[in-house]
Amino acid sequence: MPDHEPIDLAGKLASFDEHWTPKRIARVNDTDVKLAKLSGEFVWHRHEAEDELFIVLEGRLLMQFRDREVWLGPGQAILVPRGVEHRPVAPEETHVMLIEPAGTLNTGNLRNERTVDEVESI
Repeated sequence: MPDHEPIDLAGKLASFDEHWTPKRIARVNDTDVKLAKLSGEFVWHRHEAEDELFIVLEGRLLMQFRDREVWLGPGQAILVPRGVEHRPVAPEETHVMLIEPAGTLNTGNLRNERTVDEVESI
């Protein structure tokens, strides 16, 4: 991606259809900025060493924690601190921006069929 050029978020989101597969749109120092489309329930997991910031661009996101639930709509964000078990749930297709350290696995401490080892840059 060329430096000093606008990033068309809608265009980037239109370039893929798969759910729960984050795509990197930028790297800021050692931090990845990713876009993802979510639908349905993800898996319970935690990130031992990484904080995650979820920013809802479109749709609704339910962030489940073991002790509570938080609903987010467009223009809202939530920080999930390292070590906190969580599960994102999207009742309909939801578009989010994720900001997290480079190399963060989407499934955190868990490896399964939803684990994305190599995040594609778009």
